[in-house]
Amino acid sequence: MATQRIADILKNGQPDESVTIQGWVRTKRELKNFAFMEVNDGSSMASLQVVLNPQLPNYDDLLKKINTGASVEVTGVLVASQGKGQRIEVQANHLKVYGESDPETYPLQKKRHSFEFLRTIGHLRSRTNTLGAVFRVRNAASNAIHQFFQKKGFLWIHTPLITASDCEGAGELFTVTNFDLKNLPRLDTDEIDFEQDFFGKQAYLTVSGQLEAEVMAMSFKNVYTFGPTFRAENSNTSRHLAEFWMVEPEIAFCDLQGDMDLAEEFLKYIFQYVLENCAEDMEFFNQRIDNTVLATADNIINNDFERITYTEAIALLEKADRKFEFPVEWGADLQSEHERYLAEELFKKPVIVRDYPKGIKAFYMRLNDDDKTVAAMDVLAPKIGEIIGGSQREERLDILEKRIQETEMSPEDLWWYLDLRRYGTVSHAGFGLGFERLVQFMTGMGNIRDVIPFPRTPLSAEF
Repeated sequence: MATQRIADILKNGQPDESVTIQGWVRTKRELKNFAFMEVNDGSSMASLQVVLNPQLPNYDDLLKKINTGASVEVTGVLVASQGKGQRIEVQANHLKVYGESDPETYPLQKKRHSFEFLRTIGHLRSRTNTLGAVFRVRNAASNAIHQFFQKKGFLWIHTPLITASDCEGAGELFTVTNFDLKNLPRLDTDEIDFEQDFFGKQAYLTVSGQLEAEVMAMSFKNVYTFGPTFRAENSNTSRHLAEFWMVEPEIAFCDLQGDMDLAEEFLKYIFQYVLENCAEDMEFFNQRIDNTVLATADNIINNDFERITYTEAIALLEKADRKFEFPVEWGADLQSEHERYLAEELFKKPVIVRDYPKGIKAFYMRLNDDDKTVAAMDVLAPKIGEIIGGSQREERLDILEKRIQETEMSPEDLWWYLDLRRYGTVSHAGFGLGFERLVQFMTGMGNIRDVIPFPRTPLSAEF
């Protein structure tokens, strides 16, 4: 008999139906004439209760083996449950133990463990209710991203993880090399001779797939990337990871207005999809982690996002009847406290801020007619601040060359990017979404390290 997902059985299973399940034991209770165990296979928050009778072959021996964490296969018949807490249960007629679990050393016990402790057992923490719910939501959000773009005819492209360019110009890059680090080849200036390295030049792990996405958008019109990116930023905070996933659409024949429209529609779609497909998990987060999770999702889905310019945002912040830790002045980047004030306290819904000073934004963003600002936009959300950053790209060759010079980047390294402006240039725009930050926002989890299966942070690359 084929095995069934426990989630499907709990939802659709009927009495007298024969089933086979596979999973891991969550709990076991032994009574005088029979025993119960709860089995979970990761498909749902809830486990399926299994009733074990002494008539089972090797009953006593099996009871000794089915401790918490053991892996099992159960075949039996569904019956209406007599106890509280579940509609149906399995009356087992066959039980197989695949792998035992020593109750003396198994680190997951019935008590609630701290997230700090669970990070030390990253190979087992996904068996907990909270982390299981996180990764189901993460899966649903991933699926929603692909559905959203595929329905709109976007092409999913796979951009390189190894690159020779720093798209953001931030300099927080991981170098990729196959040099013998104990015997580095050097020039007369004592600098490392990267021409002898694998790629013949200095190479890095990518910080963004945007520039490559622009290349593909000039052939396919609408494209998106969804994959890992890397930042060698030595930040040990609840908001930073060295390896994280980014969603980056790029749209040809599009301006900043179209970019903002797409970003708003995109966020609403993802939240709606997750609410519909992870209702049990989202209710869990609302009860156990953050009691505003469902209200926040409703706020995103059912409100038109406020849209203001950066200059208007500065004026509103200057009028605020509160003191900020970071000063508010035109020309300075908005800090998290400023972003959250606008979204949480002032407008009480998502806000899109556009037209930022060119001095605080990347070289590729389109210069506005005032020669002071660029066609950039950030989506600010309550509780978290910036969740999306995007812009209309500079499609005019002469202005792009000037911007590259102003930001002291190398035009030689970007020759191919400049070529796009020589052959069939067109207005285009896009944005980037940090996927882990989105999942953190959706679930109310306090630390970004708890919304990715294997977090990579300074001094930590376990599992």
